[in-house]
Amino acid sequence: MAFLEFNHVGIAGLSGAVPRTVIDNLQYTSFFSPDEARDIVAKTGIHQRRFADADTCASDLCYAAAERLLTDMQVDRSEIDLLIFVSQTADYRMPSTSVLLQHRLSLSKQTMALDINIGCSGFIYGLSVVYALMQQGSFRKALLLDGETRSKVYSPKDRKTAFLFGDGGVAALIVKNAAYRQSFFSMNTDGSRESLIKIEGGGYRHPSSVETVQERVVDADGNIRSMEQGYMNGADVFNFLISEIPKDIKRLLEKTGAEMEGFDYVLFHQANDYMNDYLIKKLKLNRDKVPSSIRKFGNTSSVSIPLTIVSELSDQLHSRKKVLLSGFGVGMSWASAIMDLVDCYIPPLVEI
Repeated sequence: MAFLEFNHVGIAGLSGAVPRTVIDNLQYTSFFSPDEARDIVAKTGIHQRRFADADTCASDLCYAAAERLLTDMQVDRSEIDLLIFVSQTADYRMPSTSVLLQHRLSLSKQTMALDINIGCSGFIYGLSVVYALMQQGSFRKALLLDGETRSKVYSPKDRKTAFLFGDGGVAALIVKNAAYRQSFFSMNTDGSRESLIKIEGGGYRHPSSVETVQERVVDADGNIRSMEQGYMNGADVFNFLISEIPKDIKRLLEKTGAEMEGFDYVLFHQANDYMNDYLIKKLKLNRDKVPSSIRKFGNTSSVSIPLTIVSELSDQLHSRKKVLLSGFGVGMSWASAIMDLVDCYIPPLVEI
């Protein structure tokens, strides 16, 4: 168990940005019948999503969120010593998107900037890295930027994924302060399941070519995608969730002596309603303590947990709240965390 423990580091502010374009899942694509669309919406709970236009990247969403946060909180940008960008939809293969954001946000050249390429567990992974560097180093303030434009990498002709994914970006300002008590992280990886959610083409194992961008029928159900569009084995992903996520959360509770009843909120990755309903029942949670944003934004990968905080809890964090976070998905990778949110500033959601 990769278990991490930190003291006196926390999230001072959290902001989110989404594209203006709203996708109605019942009217999304002409490749499937209205009955099929209604069936998928009923099962997943995803009614709407936000799609970025062709010229908008994950970094643009993160930039908008960060600008709003830094301006509202009147942050001295020369005090931002660390910037981490979490995404699997970066601007370029090189350079790292974090270095572009350092310049775009007018941060100091002495700012440490790096990218983390990881999927649905990425916000928690990013937090763990920021917390570790903040606690061990001389950093004053840090920005964790997390953004995805998943709409650009899934086929509208593949029933298994066409109705699930949306776009968004968040910015978290992380500081050192004695008001923040202990926080705990459990980090996990199983690369033997790497084929469950994957884009096979376009990397260096299978470089882009005429073959990788060619659309083709991929199964007996007539689903269509290219090698450079993502696929997902939904049944096996659910089996992964059943076998690993409740177990990891219970291990973390045992390790820290925490009890489920002691949390003000429990925040799961917003994969779909079916998966999260299972977790709520399995862990015997009070539904009122498990906010959800999937109806409005769909599955935004690593952005989904902080986007849920921004959209659903903006007026609930004016005092100390104890929260449990659980992110899981592509890799397969999963992580759980226990932390306090103390007077966390959350501005209104930005639309671009």
